[in-house]
Amino acid sequence: MEIPLLGDIIVILGLAVFVILIFQKLRMPTILGLLITGLIAGPSGLNLVKASHEVEMLSEIGVILLLFIIGLEFSLKELMAIKKYVLIGGATQVFSTILVVNLIGYALGFSTSEALFLGFLFSLSSTAIVLKLLQDRREVNSPHGRMILAILIFQDIIVVPMMLVTPLMAGKSDNILFSVIFLVLKGLLIVAIVYVSARYIVPKLLFQITKTRSKELFLLSTIVICLAVAGLTSSMGLSLSLGAFLAGLIISESEYSHQATSTIIPFREVFSSFFFVSIGMLLNLHFLADHIGWVLFFTVLTFVTNSFMGGIAAFVLGFPTRTTILVGFSLFQVGEFAFILSKVGLENGLMDSLSYQYFLSVSVLTMAFTPFVISQANPFATWVLRHLPKGWARPEKQTSMADEYNDHIVIIGYGLTGQHIARVARQVGIPYNILELNSETVRRERAKGEPIFYGDAVHAIILNHLGIQRARVAVVAISDPKATKQTIANIRSLSSTVHIIARTSFVSEMTENLRMGADEVIPEELETSIEIFTRVLDKYLVPRDEIITFIERIRSGNYSMMRSFATEQFLPFISSLDLSGMTTAALKTSPENKQIIGRTVEELNLRTRYGITILAIKRKDALIEEVNRDTVVQAGDLFYVFGRKENLLLFERALKNNEEQQKIPRKTDNSDGN
Repeated sequence: MEIPLLGDIIVILGLAVFVILIFQKLRMPTILGLLITGLIAGPSGLNLVKASHEVEMLSEIGVILLLFIIGLEFSLKELMAIKKYVLIGGATQVFSTILVVNLIGYALGFSTSEALFLGFLFSLSSTAIVLKLLQDRREVNSPHGRMILAILIFQDIIVVPMMLVTPLMAGKSDNILFSVIFLVLKGLLIVAIVYVSARYIVPKLLFQITKTRSKELFLLSTIVICLAVAGLTSSMGLSLSLGAFLAGLIISESEYSHQATSTIIPFREVFSSFFFVSIGMLLNLHFLADHIGWVLFFTVLTFVTNSFMGGIAAFVLGFPTRTTILVGFSLFQVGEFAFILSKVGLENGLMDSLSYQYFLSVSVLTMAFTPFVISQANPFATWVLRHLPKGWARPEKQTSMADEYNDHIVIIGYGLTGQHIARVARQVGIPYNILELNSETVRRERAKGEPIFYGDAVHAIILNHLGIQRARVAVVAISDPKATKQTIANIRSLSSTVHIIARTSFVSEMTENLRMGADEVIPEELETSIEIFTRVLDKYLVPRDEIITFIERIRSGNYSMMRSFATEQFLPFISSLDLSGMTTAALKTSPENKQIIGRTVEELNLRTRYGITILAIKRKDALIEEVNRDTVVQAGDLFYVFGRKENLLLFERALKNNEEQQKIPRKTDNSDGN
């Protein structure tokens, strides 16, 4: 069966691999490589892609998954914490940009409605590109990252009223008030659904799913939740991406958010690639070449206007000067929702074909420049702060890192080994956190206050959440050999300083784990042998310090002497076995043995008759440590005796045999009998 889209997918991905490889060699951003791929494969390039509409659909999925992951990294609590940024910051950026662009458009000869519509378009930044870059730079949770996210959320919400207002501005709608009221009611309904789902429904559902230990079921459930909520918001007139963000928020309230993120990321990377390619396909190279001067002028004007308005939004909320610059530089481009809105304006006559081509050219160029601008934003902010007059710059706020782990232990696997390590770390005051794949264990231990998280350590994003780069030690205590190797490799790829200690079941797994980056590998097989042999030497009365030295030498050499069976030169020397036959035993008197009960130790004369010594006697709950000749034996007494094994066996038989005990005389010599 022929799949028409398959050829286009192969062309896009194959060309993207080639272009991105070149860009990586040149140390240029991946996003720019994808835009160039679209430019080459698009209609104004080599025209390699025929199913452009289908590619746009795939790109929409990429945007959905991107916003879904952003929502997973947040929570309802964190969203409420930035509500002021969303409402005040977002409104300031959008409406101030609309005002300035409207004035510029009016000065360029556009009508009032057309100029206002241009303000709508240029007030919308690229959620997909900016958040992707912030994620790659790990700056989503930074002060400027949170401010940028807040503004982008406001833009995603305000684009819906813009679409409703556009026909009214064109004089083609007379029912706008009812539409807005109905939209507000639907929005409130969605907020209620999100809250109830996040608090009561989804966590319980995911708990039942994770109990099955099926990764496939977990993945399918995560995707269904994402697409279902996105589809719900779309059916109510809101954007798909906003619904995806809300779906991420719903799951973020559970302990499974990090595992969900790690499972979705590979799909997001593929589909978001189609988004950036589809943007590149929109650029008309012939138009750009014919109007390059004006396109560059409008691109610079867009950069200056949008950067300034984004910075104003951060400034109004009291952010320091550095954060203000970073926010402005991140929001200067024209976003993907502006493309959707532009089509509405084109259909309603608020844009002509010439204006539309200028808009597309400027939009794509600003998107292409975004990776470079964001990478240079921090150095530029430093340069500005250095040259500003003293007292002009707002001081930077000190962000607290108290809630983050530092110099801690990361325990991967919460079996017996993990539990012992956590207990010892807790007792001695070493900070630690735990990663476990058993959802029931996670829920139970979280209720006890343990810093435990649900997730699979083979995914690097989860290790990042555990603060692996700041950890001193990582203990890999999982039973799956393949997962152990993958986890070690992931940890080492993220941090070259963390000390990795791995537990394995068999000696044969040691070499591979050490090759993957582990600093120490503890094989249970050999540790069991060492423990048994230690007890054997102890029973032969080998000095304890010699046994400890022997064990340390084995472990310091990564068990090589035991693996090669070349242990002879390392074994402790047993100088004399004269005491090797000596041992201790606990022997109990029988209540029926009248020949023992009631007699004194002196009368029993055990040393002379059996060659044994009484060390102590346990009587009920009391321990008699000082046993003398006058100590009287009582029913149920437990003797702790020392002597040769054969003598202890004879005395044990005597305790059980009344006839044998009758041979014990009542009177003895003057020895203490002990």
